[in-house]
Amino acid sequence: MDPVRRRRAGLWSAAVTAALVLTGVSTGPASAADVNNARNAGFESGLSDWTCSGSTGTTVSSPVHGGSAALKATPAGQDNARCSQTVAVAPNSSYTLSAWVQGGYAYLGVTGTGTTDVSTWTPDSASWKQLSTTFRTGASTTSVTVYTHGWYGQAAYLADDVSVFGPDGGGGSGPGPTVPAAPAGLSVTGTTSSSVSLAWNAVSGATGYTVYRDGTKVTAVSGTSATVTGLAAATSYSFQVTASNAAGESPKSAAVSARTAPSGDGGGNGSVPRHAVTGYWQNFNNGAAVQKLSDVPAQYDIIAVAFADATTTPGAVTFNLDSAGLNGYTVDQFKADIKAKQAAGKKVIISVGGEKGTVSVNDATSATNFANSVYSLMQTYGFDGVDIDLENGLNPTYMTQALRALSAKAGPSMVLTMAPQTIDMQSTSGSYFRTALNVKDILTVVNMQYYNSGSMLGCDGKVYSQGTVDFLTALACIQLEGGLAPSQVGIGVPASTRGAGSGYVSPAVVNNALDCLTRLTNCGTFKPAKAYPDLRGAMTWSTNWDATAGNAWSSAVGPHVHALP
Repeated sequence: MDPVRRRRAGLWSAAVTAALVLTGVSTGPASAADVNNARNAGFESGLSDWTCSGSTGTTVSSPVHGGSAALKATPAGQDNARCSQTVAVAPNSSYTLSAWVQGGYAYLGVTGTGTTDVSTWTPDSASWKQLSTTFRTGASTTSVTVYTHGWYGQAAYLADDVSVFGPDGGGGSGPGPTVPAAPAGLSVTGTTSSSVSLAWNAVSGATGYTVYRDGTKVTAVSGTSATVTGLAAATSYSFQVTASNAAGESPKSAAVSARTAPSGDGGGNGSVPRHAVTGYWQNFNNGAAVQKLSDVPAQYDIIAVAFADATTTPGAVTFNLDSAGLNGYTVDQFKADIKAKQAAGKKVIISVGGEKGTVSVNDATSATNFANSVYSLMQTYGFDGVDIDLENGLNPTYMTQALRALSAKAGPSMVLTMAPQTIDMQSTSGSYFRTALNVKDILTVVNMQYYNSGSMLGCDGKVYSQGTVDFLTALACIQLEGGLAPSQVGIGVPASTRGAGSGYVSPAVVNNALDCLTRLTNCGTFKPAKAYPDLRGAMTWSTNWDATAGNAWSSAVGPHVHALP
């Protein structure tokens, strides 16, 4: 891979210490007398009925959870941006307090209950999230103070659609909740041999969700995602989800189907298509077309962002968007483009290494540092996983440890790819090949670089030269016979003659090699002993060099990969 041209060091740190007590009293079904006792609950009338500390609060028209306005409050110095309202309530009564929040650290709570005051919170959230808790009033309590606030030194938070739902205290202005609508957008976000991960869109007014498998209730969650476990390998299942609140349960969503992976056939596929195209996206300008992620053609299923940067901490990496080199491309635009690609069913991962990458994971401490730092990047930018492109060697013991630790943090939907050089995959005794086999159960695909290598041995012991169908098929055969599942093998090639020093082949040669490996057709002099119809697909360096050549590579190879058996 090409080296990154610019490196910048960055440091972010924050320390937050908070102690919260959460106490709840469950309530029964909604009654006709129950109402939302909060006034101006959606901030449609500005800050009327609300008091915010200092000058920290205002209302905005976007983003909003419902209606046309929402609260935006910004902590400043020793002010945590507290906004509150006095709410009339009935004595000896149970209430559900809820609000939708987004942005920085957000807290929701109530004081003056006459019993036990309660609160709940969430760390920073990129999308709307509902906070909810319950409380009971004392024998002489006729009003309580409901509040939201952020946290010192953290970003602004947004709040909307506050609800104090329960018996009418005499000051309420809103009706109680109605049965929520059925969730939309249900999709499969990951599969393993024993689990399926699901996600769906939030439903206004919902306080919880129930997941059904083949019509049977299997789990209940408060958020908009869930992983159903205990499933049989290589088995198809149908899933639906409902939304619920105090008024009842919604109709079921539209059904989605998912098939678990075969037992022992690799995991960590993160819902990557059966046959996939991977492309590296350059976070630097080296003469290839400068792109935003949004410019990457839809033929690419996995986009590997090249590259993460090493830090002074052994094993740790960071990422610095080269905004100056990318014509002013901002971090916010980058993050938004990642989300848009994911919404279109694509995976965006962070690549570690490159031609001059110097990340070293050679002991337990650096392995932990690697896992923690990569997971932090996944959380910060929304990456779906990681690509290991360490062209200067790796330690199989500690890289295995690092990747397993990362997988434990990220969960079964993590995408894990590798891009070793040809020399690294000549034998199963090599450190890169051993690492791939060590993590086979969480490995998505190995896209070996069939370029910049000269002649190499094929699985039949014969020497093959770069630039031929035989070179691609006979070297892929080593991985296929060496223990990797066919779904974990991809062909990595340059997108144009300028993309690598040597080894470029035309898209027609790539397609012939794919046909040879999957169908035993269009082979050269070498023909595999059997077909591998589950072969994952192809990779290229890079989407930028592809764009420079008019996207000729992805336009030809992409449809061919997606049409494989």
